[in-house]
This record gives sequence, C-alpha cells and structure tokens, in this order.
Amino acid sequence: MPTGRRYDGGDLIVASHNPGKVREIADLLAGRVDGRVLAAAELGLAEPEETGTSFAANAEIKAHAAATVGGRPALADDSGLVVSALDGAPGIHSARWAGPDRDFAAAMRRIEDGLAGTADRSAYFVCALTLAWPDGVCVTVEGRVDGALVWPPRGDRGFGYDPVFVPAGRDLTFGEMEPAEKHRISHRADAFRRLLSACF
Repeated sequence: MPTGRRYDGGDLIVASHNPGKVREIADLLAGRVDGRVLAAAELGLAEPEETGTSFAANAEIKAHAAATVGGRPALADDSGLVVSALDGAPGIHSARWAGPDRDFAAAMRRIEDGLAGTADRSAYFVCALTLAWPDGVCVTVEGRVDGALVWPPRGDRGFGYDPVFVPAGRDLTFGEMEPAEKHRISHRADAFRRLLSACF
C-alpha cells in the first residue's frame, strides 16, 4: 500500500473535464474534504497532454498539472477499459476512442465490431488515482474490476463504456446499476479505498 503525505484539509481540485467523472469522484469524496471540491474546468485549467504509457503515468501528469497551476492539492483519475480479445485496447486510449466529441456510442460500436467472430468477451476496468500537491509530492494507487462485455448497450446511468460492461458475478451493466451500487464495487471505488487508506 502506498504511503505518503496525508490530505490535511482545504480545497481539493478534481483534475478532470469529464462531468460524469467529476460527479462520481465528488460523491466518493463526500464527507472527507472539509473545503470545496473544485473541477478543473470551473477553474479554467487546461487539460495537459497525456503522454504517459500507463494509467498511473497519465494520472500523475494530470494531477501535477492541476496542483501546480491551481495552487491546491489535486486529485486525478486515469481510467479505461481493457478488452482481452483486443490485445488490451482501448486501454489508456479509452477516452480518445470516443473522439473530440466524446461519442462513446461510437466507441462502444468500435469495440463490438472488433469483437466480431470471437467468443472471448472478457474485459476489465482500471482506475489509477493520483493525489498531488503543488510542491510536487504525489501518491498514486490503482483499482480494478473484472467483468464481461454485452451488446447492445444497456442502461443510461454512469458514463463512458458503462452500458456494455457487466462486472463479474452481476447481471446488470454499470449503466443499469444504481449509482450507490456501482460506487461500492467499481474500479474507481477500489482505487478510492486504497487512496483513503494512504492519504485520508
């Protein structure tokens, strides 16, 4: 378990421009931050180029950029869907598969087209979380949830690839689940448990 600096209060930046992700992270932080939870977009912070080759590296890039410019601790998430039969794609490029318009319907169709002719529907979500401070100190953790892909997409809750992902041992997609249930078992929840133990 990573150890490092503890969050000691005050405002916290969520280094994301994805409203769904900001909302989910804010829900997971509820009651643990005594200041404001601020989205990077509402502070006018630019999105840095994600040049890392792993989820952890990209989370660190985003958290460092927001903490440095925003002058407050910043929490960044880099997460994505890893599909076994697609050699791990879309992986760290999960958001990019949706294009500049964040068209996840098209991204889900691209995955489904790529799986044509294969019986292997296994996949997993990964979430790397980095908490960074303006002086450069950071703590990074990772969470994961395994499952399988379904088609057609089901449910309009969640965001991203949630409507095609059924976590192991469940019948509902993340897109069909009540938010509280998803928060309990998701890759982001797994990463949050690790981060809370390390920093909160």
